[in-house]
Amino acid sequence: MDSLTYGFIGLGLIGGSIAKAIKIADKNSRIMAYTPHKETVDKAHEDGIVDLPLYEIGPEFGDCDFIFLCAPVELNNENLKALVPFLSAKTTITDIGSVKSSIHQVVKELSLESQFIGGHPMAGTERIGYSNSKPGILENAYYIITKTEYSSQERLDAYTELVRMIKAIPLVVSYEQHDYITAAISHVPHVISASLVNLVKNSDSEDQLMKTIAAGGFKDITRISSSSPIMWKQICMTNSYNISDLLGSYIDSLIDIKLAIDEKDEDKIMNFFESARQYRESFTDTASGPIKKVFTIHVEIDDKPGNLAKVATLLSDNMINIKNIGIVHNREYERGTLRIEFHSAQGQDKAKELLTGSGYTLYVK
Repeated sequence: MDSLTYGFIGLGLIGGSIAKAIKIADKNSRIMAYTPHKETVDKAHEDGIVDLPLYEIGPEFGDCDFIFLCAPVELNNENLKALVPFLSAKTTITDIGSVKSSIHQVVKELSLESQFIGGHPMAGTERIGYSNSKPGILENAYYIITKTEYSSQERLDAYTELVRMIKAIPLVVSYEQHDYITAAISHVPHVISASLVNLVKNSDSEDQLMKTIAAGGFKDITRISSSSPIMWKQICMTNSYNISDLLGSYIDSLIDIKLAIDEKDEDKIMNFFESARQYRESFTDTASGPIKKVFTIHVEIDDKPGNLAKVATLLSDNMINIKNIGIVHNREYERGTLRIEFHSAQGQDKAKELLTGSGYTLYVK
């Protein structure tokens, strides 16, 4: 790909990561960026990522080959409208939103369908903002591309090449299909996770015994409930039809299994769990999805003073960054006394090799 000019409106975790990945892949690229937070774009300029910091949406964006809309969904719609007077016919406009129908509708209203190609990099962390952006976040992550009825093959090919250049995996689907898929594999699971947490909260006793015991499996399946409530409110408002439709199907399945349990229907209960187990075990683990993978190991240690500190010190002395560490008290569904979480697969692999070589028994998730 020839060196090009890229524009960013919004420069948070994903926008910053894309910009950094572009700079690594194409050192001659020219990047301009606008964000309402002046300190963010100034920092990106100091870092050498942004060549031209901007403090308003203006004519400078007319020079861009690609413009990334990286604000929240409803703000992307408004920023796109503000861009219209300055757009060049050569510019391909894209976004990074996790819901696509809304922006595609605005694009249609603005007669920009020939220039717009939607994007959704299925990557991220629980940390937000430009300060936490890293190009590696995008590596081997699926990058959903949603074209319009008027997207030319030339633009689509150029955009796909850009996605590959930043080491992501492009997948082209319709925006309607995207919103239905993400509702099923991301949006509804977040709703269910929050409902499970609230179920325990509302069912717990005054001494909070459920909360005390909740660990291991329960914490794993409800981990995503720690995500931003504001973001998930916005997603529920913008993808409401698909989320509601799939929640209806899920509720029907819950009612069905509840009746099987009430009636002690052994065959139906067995089929329910066996079907889920078989399908779950068919999943591949080669790329990022919308719900982020955790990198953990469980270590068998004796419950004696100093043993936890020995493990932590061993990892620290070998420059392995620990995200979280703690004793697992409820091990009904877990193996290993000590649970250690890492920021990356590389950290997990290095720790596994080090601890195994030091004689520890490990269980890797």
